[in-house]
Amino acid sequence: MARTLEHGDLPSLARGFSLLGSGGGGTTTMLELMLADADWPLTVHPVAGLDPATPCIAAAFAGSTYLLTERIPGSDPFDELIAAAERWTGVRAGAVCPLEGAGLNGLTPLTLAGRLALVDADFMGRALPRLDQLSLFIDRVPGTVTVCGSGAGGVVLIETDRAADVESLVRGAIVQAGGAAGVVVAGFTVGDLIEHAVHDGYERALELGTAFDAAAAAPLSELAGRLGGRMLGTGRVAAVEAAPSDAYSSAVEVTADDGALLRLVARSEVLAVLRDGSLEASSPEIIVTIDSISRDILQVDGLSIARHVALIALPAPAWWTERPERLRQVTPSAFGIDGLDAA
Repeated sequence: MARTLEHGDLPSLARGFSLLGSGGGGTTTMLELMLADADWPLTVHPVAGLDPATPCIAAAFAGSTYLLTERIPGSDPFDELIAAAERWTGVRAGAVCPLEGAGLNGLTPLTLAGRLALVDADFMGRALPRLDQLSLFIDRVPGTVTVCGSGAGGVVLIETDRAADVESLVRGAIVQAGGAAGVVVAGFTVGDLIEHAVHDGYERALELGTAFDAAAAAPLSELAGRLGGRMLGTGRVAAVEAAPSDAYSSAVEVTADDGALLRLVARSEVLAVLRDGSLEASSPEIIVTIDSISRDILQVDGLSIARHVALIALPAPAWWTERPERLRQVTPSAFGIDGLDAA
């Protein structure tokens, strides 16, 4: 059944997508401001609620989310990308879905919901850093095209069967664009989402955000339970270190309130948590870090020394755990970090 989103749902929806970011995905403030003047209410359709033959696109911002707060996108940041995709495919889009169901990109397709049917499915179900980790690419759905802005009105269009090409070429275009750009994936239908996407991300985000708001002042253990998660620990950040063998990875040590030593391993998202050297949680589980005092949902770079934090693990999207070949793409070893995959 289709769900109607009111403007009053936006803060809870944004908080839910922030939780699904696992410490990444970018803050939602910019998108919340962009959506202030949207044509509310908006309708979100389940995958089964639309004609499966409907041509669909996915939209997102990629690159540095911090640059997006300095260079605010225009009122129609995806128009040129959608036009290029439609020229190439010869098909006009009828629906839109998120590229990733987390962080600011969970909200991004709402900017297009006034002219395209908004469908409740995405290609990650959480935040992940690489475009070659999109479910659509992992399942090798044929005929997709990816379009990225390259700055000064230019676009780069990629049609390839190799997901690694999409990742590398889009990253090059983002550098050319100045560090952040819009991305659109096209060439698929709503029917392709039935098997090749994570469903009900808006539903989950709204439920999480509503539960978080209702329990924001409750004890942290109760908050974890309301979110359907498990408490990994609370404590004070004692150290933040770059990994000596990987410039993109970091380790955050937390002195737990119960005397244990918690160690978070992160890239742009938190990938694993260890307690006294034993693995407690790892990707694709969604590891949430919350400021114990303010109850702010933290990004990885917000894990600063002396901050008091709570660590909560939320269940992984089932799509990733259904098949071993999917799971291999999102465990810590897929990021080059060995020894932290769950048994």
